Amino acid sequence: MNFTDPFHDEHGDSLHEECGVFGAINAADASALTALGLHALQHRGQEAAGITSFNGEEFFSRRGLGHVAENFSSSDAIAEMPGFMAAGHVRYSTTGGAGLRNVQPLYADLAAGGFAVAHNGNISNALTLRNDLVRRGAIFQSTSDTEVIIHLVATSRYPTMIDRLVDALRMVEGAYSLIVMTPEGMIACRDPLGIRPLVMGRIGDSIIFASESVAFDVIGAELIREVEPGELIRADFKGNVESLHPFGRHAPRPCIFEHVYFSRPDSIFGGKSVYSVRKEIGAQLAIESPADVDLVIPVPDSGVPAAIGYAQQSGVPFELGIIRSHYVGRTFIQPSDGARNSSVKRKHNANRALVEGKRIVLIDDSIVRGTTSLKIVEMMREAGAKEVHFRVASPPTAHSCFYGVDTPERSKLLAARMELEPMRAFIKADSLAFVSIDGLYRAVGQEQRKAACPQFCDACFTGDYPTSLSDLAAREAKDAQLSFDKVA
Repeated sequence: MNFTDPFHDEHGDSLHEECGVFGAINAADASALTALGLHALQHRGQEAAGITSFNGEEFFSRRGLGHVAENFSSSDAIAEMPGFMAAGHVRYSTTGGAGLRNVQPLYADLAAGGFAVAHNGNISNALTLRNDLVRRGAIFQSTSDTEVIIHLVATSRYPTMIDRLVDALRMVEGAYSLIVMTPEGMIACRDPLGIRPLVMGRIGDSIIFASESVAFDVIGAELIREVEPGELIRADFKGNVESLHPFGRHAPRPCIFEHVYFSRPDSIFGGKSVYSVRKEIGAQLAIESPADVDLVIPVPDSGVPAAIGYAQQSGVPFELGIIRSHYVGRTFIQPSDGARNSSVKRKHNANRALVEGKRIVLIDDSIVRGTTSLKIVEMMREAGAKEVHFRVASPPTAHSCFYGVDTPERSKLLAARMELEPMRAFIKADSLAFVSIDGLYRAVGQEQRKAACPQFCDACFTGDYPTSLSDLAAREAKDAQLSFDKVA
C-alpha cells in the first residue's frame, strides 16, 4: 500500500496481488536462491523487485523497477549481494507509489543493528500510525505502509529485536506476511488471522520462506508447512528454528481469493491444490448455473482451470476459443488512440474458425469494472458466435479490499453499482451468472459459509471485514464532516 491513494487502478479491469516475498537463511547461495524464488512469484507483482542479503557483517541491497529477470538474471547482479541470508520481494505498485524508494525489502540501520523487511499485505491503520509517528519526529523515506513497521520497531522500548517486532505488530491492524532480517537471523511472521499466505520449506540445511509453495518447486526445496496465523518463526545462523505465538490463537481467515485467482495453480494453499480447487469451483458453477451451449471457453489464462471443471461437470466440450498473446506488457508502444483502445485485442484474440456459428459460454475468474468482460463478449460476437453466455468463478466483487489486494474504490466496482440483470446488459451477454458464496466454500472443502464465523476472508464478496479499518473510518468521518460543513 501507499499513502497517496489505495485505489489506483483508474483504467485497469482486473485484480492484482500487490506483492510476494521470499527468504533464505543458512544458504551458501542465498541471493541466487532468492532470485529464483522471486521468479516463481512474479505473478504476484510485476512492477518492481528487490533483494537484500547479509554476509555476517554487512547488509547488501539491489532493487529495480521491472521484472525479476530484468534485474537479477546476471551473475554480476547476484555477486553484488553476497552472504548466507537473503530476502526478496516482488511488487505491484499503486499510483504515486512507483519508484525505487518504495521497492522492498526496506532497510534501516537501527540502534540494535541492521533491519530489513519484506512485506506482503496491507496495514489498515498505517496512515493513523504514520501521522502519530511524524508528530513524534519520525522522518519517512517512502510512501509505503511497510516503513511504519520499521519506525515502530525503532521506537519500541523493549530490549530485544524479537520483542520490539512483537511490540510493533501489536499496534498494527490489517494483513501482513513478513520476512525480517537482522544480524541475529531471520524472522518470518503472519498476521493473527492469516489473511495473507506464507509457507516454510527446507533445502539441505537452509530454511526457506515464501508467499507460495511454487517458489520451493523451482529451487528443489521441500515444503514443510504453512506459517500459522499469528506465528513468528525465528531461525538463526546455528540452525535453530523457534516458533512463537505472541498474539494468542484466533480463528483463521485466510484470503479466499488466493484459491480463485492470486496463487499460481501449481501451488498448495491451505493444504489443497489450487488447480484442483479451481476446477471444483467450475464444477460448482456448472451445477448452479448450467448453460445450453455448444462449447465451454475460458478467458485465458486465469479462467482455464474453472472452465475445465465446468466442461467436465456439464459434459459440454472445452475448447480454446480465445487465444492469448503472452508478449504484451506494460511498456508496449501505443502509437494512436485507436491502438490504445484495442488493448483487449492485443492480449486476447477470438479463434474465429472455432466459435463462428456456435453457442458458447465464457468462464472467467471475476468481473471487476466490467469493461474487459464487455470487450471480450463483443469480440466473440464479432467472431460470429451465435450466443455468448458468461459465467464467473467467484461471487460478485462488490466491496474493496483493504488487505493488500489492488481493487478500485467501491463506486467503480460493477457489482456494487448494479444488480445481476443490469450487469448482464452492461457486458452484453445473453446470460450471466456467478458462483454462489456457498458454492465457492464447497469448492474449497467446506459445507457452506458460516456467517457467524466465516472460515475465510471473503470481504470483497460479502463486505464482512475481519479486522478494524481505522484509516477508512477516519476518512469517512472526515468526508462526512466536509459534506456537513458544505451544506451548513
